[in-house]
Amino acid sequence: MPVAGQAAVGTITAMTPINAFLLEHGLRIAGNPCVSPDFCLDWKGLSARLRSGEKPAETPLKRYPLSRFATAAGTWELVEDGHGDHGWILEPVKGKTGKSEKSETSKSVVVGKVSDGIAISEGRSAFPATWSNLLALKNLILEHDPESSIFPAARGSLQTSSIGVGARFTTLHWPAVEWAMAALGTSLTANQNSIPRELVYDVDEMLADRLDKVPFPFIGGEVPEGHQGQSVEGMSHGAVLSKLKTGFHRHRLAWGFNADHQPIGGKFDAREDRLVTGCLLASYITFDLSPELAATTAPAKPAAWVAEHVPAAIVAKVKARVAEAGVKLKESELAELLARVWPAMAKMQARDRKYAAAREQAFVPAGRAYFRELSIDELPGLTTP
Repeated sequence: MPVAGQAAVGTITAMTPINAFLLEHGLRIAGNPCVSPDFCLDWKGLSARLRSGEKPAETPLKRYPLSRFATAAGTWELVEDGHGDHGWILEPVKGKTGKSEKSETSKSVVVGKVSDGIAISEGRSAFPATWSNLLALKNLILEHDPESSIFPAARGSLQTSSIGVGARFTTLHWPAVEWAMAALGTSLTANQNSIPRELVYDVDEMLADRLDKVPFPFIGGEVPEGHQGQSVEGMSHGAVLSKLKTGFHRHRLAWGFNADHQPIGGKFDAREDRLVTGCLLASYITFDLSPELAATTAPAKPAAWVAEHVPAAIVAKVKARVAEAGVKLKESELAELLARVWPAMAKMQARDRKYAAAREQAFVPAGRAYFRELSIDELPGLTTP
């Protein structure tokens, strides 16, 4: 998003294509959540109601007092109108303006990198619940409280065990999941979806009708990419807001978001950068090697190929572990296996470096950790035709 403060008061600097499409067709967040990465489509309308103090006859405003949390700039609270457009209300620290400032041209309020804000009553400010503002808030929150549990995190009991709770075509179950975690005092992977099979990895590609099909052997065929219709950023955004609305973050229990079945290699090479960007809030990445395994053929001389491409230390370690397990494996069989698997492993390592680099660029140190999982979801010849 362009630098805040260059747009007219009450407007978001640039209307994204997906938000324009949703507004044009009357697909509001209240009835169709998590399609757009943003949780505010009409900031002009919401900001006008916030400035006027809300007229009862118009779309009502709902405030979520349990959502309140603090940063160095002050206390924040979530607000929502009847269309499902959300905003953040900031009550500044008394006698301190924090990092809030106003542009001379538009008087747009900015706090850190939280942008496109407006001044409202009693010295407070309000900001649209955009994806970029959510990412900026994560940093403000973690700088103030590194142990905050507002966002998914890779820590606590999640390091050793968890239950993954998928979100299939609905978000209505999230408050129940939050209640269960709080009642049991147990951390869960409270948001889990396959990307791009279930969630849309790029809403612009969806609008352009360029989404592909992906194999789904469990039903004996293929399904459209992102067949749930929600975006990965939208689901990430919605899961965080849900934890705030119910006040779950006050229990200070870590919770996780698993970006499941991240396809490695094959035809997915061309879109991996968007997969990395979309999964920025995931605290748990599952790498699915199936596409590259399906595209890899054994070389004519596996042993020579392994000697050239696979580090000798890794080959030695594999041999030692196989021997420890009591498995007898011929050198030729091991070479053929490594030659088939190593290209996928190398691409997985390259993808992992991209995930790590994206988090290092976007977040403060407290918000960068994530778990890794290896998966072969559709093993060629066994679970696919």
